[in-house]
Amino acid sequence: MKIATTRAIVATAALLLTAGTLTACSNGADTATSNKPADTAKAKIGLLLPDSVTARYASADKPYFEARVKELCPDCTVLYANADGDAAKQQQQAESMLTQGIKAMVLDPFDGQAAAAIVNEAKAKNVPVISYDRLINSADSSYYISFDNVKVGELQATALVNELKKTNVPAGSGILMVNGSPTDNNATQFKKGAHSVIDGSGYKVLAEFDTPGWEPPKAQDWVSGQVTKFGKQIKGVYDANDDTANGAIAALKAGGVVPLPPVTGQDASLAGIQRILAGDQFMTVYKAFKPEAYKAAELAVDLIKGNKPKGDTTTKTAGGADIQSFLLTPVAVTTANIEDTVVKDGLYKASDICTAAYAAACTKYGIK
Repeated sequence: MKIATTRAIVATAALLLTAGTLTACSNGADTATSNKPADTAKAKIGLLLPDSVTARYASADKPYFEARVKELCPDCTVLYANADGDAAKQQQQAESMLTQGIKAMVLDPFDGQAAAAIVNEAKAKNVPVISYDRLINSADSSYYISFDNVKVGELQATALVNELKKTNVPAGSGILMVNGSPTDNNATQFKKGAHSVIDGSGYKVLAEFDTPGWEPPKAQDWVSGQVTKFGKQIKGVYDANDDTANGAIAALKAGGVVPLPPVTGQDASLAGIQRILAGDQFMTVYKAFKPEAYKAAELAVDLIKGNKPKGDTTTKTAGGADIQSFLLTPVAVTTANIEDTVVKDGLYKASDICTAAYAAACTKYGIK
C-alpha cells in the first residue's frame, strides 16, 4: 500500500507540473500578444496643454502634434484638453484620460510642481509621461522636449540692451521686467537668462513682476502702475512673451509714454510679428513649434510601441533628477529677419502678416 500511495503521489505531482508548465506557456503567449504592435495600432495618446491665453497652443502645438501622430499611427487617437490656467482642472483632465485608457501622455504643465502628482498617477498605471515645453518637477518623466530656455532669456535681454546702446540711451537708465508665470519653470529660466545679461549691462531694473498665469491683463495692470510711478524713466521693457508684451504696450500707450521704449517678446505670434512691423514691439523669439510638437508625437508613438530612444542631453528638475531631453534652438526675430525665419519656415505666409495695415512695412522689410 505504501508503494502504491507513493506512486500515486508521484503521478499526481507529474500531472500538476505538466499543467503548470502549460499554464505558464499560455500566460507567456498572452503577454507576448498584448505587446504586439497590432495592439498599439489603435492606442490613445493624451495631450494636455496649460492655458488658452498663449496663442501658440491652439494655432501651432495642437494641430502639429495631431498631424504627426496621424502620420506615424493612423489609427491612434489623440485625446486633447486645455487646463485654461488651472492646475486642479489639469489634474482632473489627466485623471479622466487615464481612466479612458491612454497609453502615453504628453503634458505641458500649468504648474510644474503640482503636475508631479499627475506623473505619479500615470506611473501607477504604467503610462509614460513626456514633459512638453515646460519641465515637470518629477524624476519619473520619461522625456523632456523643449527649447534652451535660459538662452531665450539671454536673446531677449541681449537684443534689448543692444538696442538701448545703439540708440544712445545712457548707462544707469531704467528697465522694467515683466516676467512669466511663477508656476512655470520655463519662466524661471527665461528670467535667469535675462538677468545674466541685464545685471551687467549698466542699465538698472526699476521694478519687475512675475505675471500670474501669463495673463496679459495682469501684466497690463502692473505696467500701468509702473508708468504712474516712473514715467519717462522707463527706457526699455523686458517682456517674457508676446501676449504679455501686448498688455505692456497698451499700458505704455495709455500712460502717454512717447516714444515707446523697446519692448521684447517671445513666441513669434502673428500679432507679435505685426506689432514689430508697426514699431510697437522691438523683437520676439521664434521657437519652431513644428519640430517641437513633431518630436513629442514621435516620442509618444515610440513609447506606446515599447521603444525608448536616448535623449540628446539631460535636464535637471528642480529636485535634481536628470531627465532625458531634446532641446531645440531659439532664434531672435526683429524686422531684419522676419522673412528669413517665420515666413521661410512656413509658420506664416506673407499674406497672413502683410494685411493692409502692415503692407507698407512688409515692402520696406522685404517680406513677400
